[in-house]
Amino acid sequence: MKDRLTVDPWQTLRQFTGARIALGRSGASLPTAPLMAFNLAHAQARDAVHHPFDVDAVDQRLREAGYETLKVESAAPDRGHYLRRPDLGRRLSEESRARLNQWQMQHRNACDVLFVVADGLSAFAAQKQAIPLLSAVVPKLGDLTVGPLVIASQARVALADEVGELLGARIVVMLIGERPGLSSPDSLGIYLTYEPRVGRSDAERNCISNVRPEGLPHGAAAFKLHYLLTHAFRLGVTGVHLKDGSAAIAEEEPTALHGPDIADQASIDRR
Repeated sequence: MKDRLTVDPWQTLRQFTGARIALGRSGASLPTAPLMAFNLAHAQARDAVHHPFDVDAVDQRLREAGYETLKVESAAPDRGHYLRRPDLGRRLSEESRARLNQWQMQHRNACDVLFVVADGLSAFAAQKQAIPLLSAVVPKLGDLTVGPLVIASQARVALADEVGELLGARIVVMLIGERPGLSSPDSLGIYLTYEPRVGRSDAERNCISNVRPEGLPHGAAAFKLHYLLTHAFRLGVTGVHLKDGSAAIAEEEPTALHGPDIADQASIDRR
């Protein structure tokens, strides 16, 4: 009699997700291969948190792409303080605050949208995902004025509020490395805040998460961001009062959003 092979239905589902399902077992433990894969993923996540942010390399790539850049640092003097004192990562250092004040005095510029690229909890994510995302979304902005691109190290999300306030941005968009998962050490988060200022709460910003080719691809993330920017300018809010309906529009009418629409609304709002 031939042996019958019992197929575990969970194994079929593994092709649809990077989540750790259907790993099997050896007695009461994991088999060796899944255990080694788990240890590797854990090490990669820890490396992502502690990996230094190569600000100069990111700055060079952005300048080569045609962006004006400014470099800033948070009040956290090193990675240890950054991890132990989240409050320091939410405020600029004195030197960075003075640098932005000086730039603003020289240029007297306000802008519609200001982008901040920050290391957050994964410098890998900022270095890998930020520039492809910018390349996908900036051409959609039409006649909106875009401020200098700010590169922030040892930064938390709320740091963008102070940066946006100092540079006179109507909306600040923070592109920041997310807390690494065990299968996603290079995932980028996008946070946008209308009329940024120190003291804004998380309820006053929108988030687009898991931006990376294996998660939310850059083009799809740019579409979502464009949608949220459009309606943030129209309604004058971000956060809990701004809902993401981009999925329905993408399914029904992919060309429904155009850069000039945002620019036209911005012009109306400035009157």
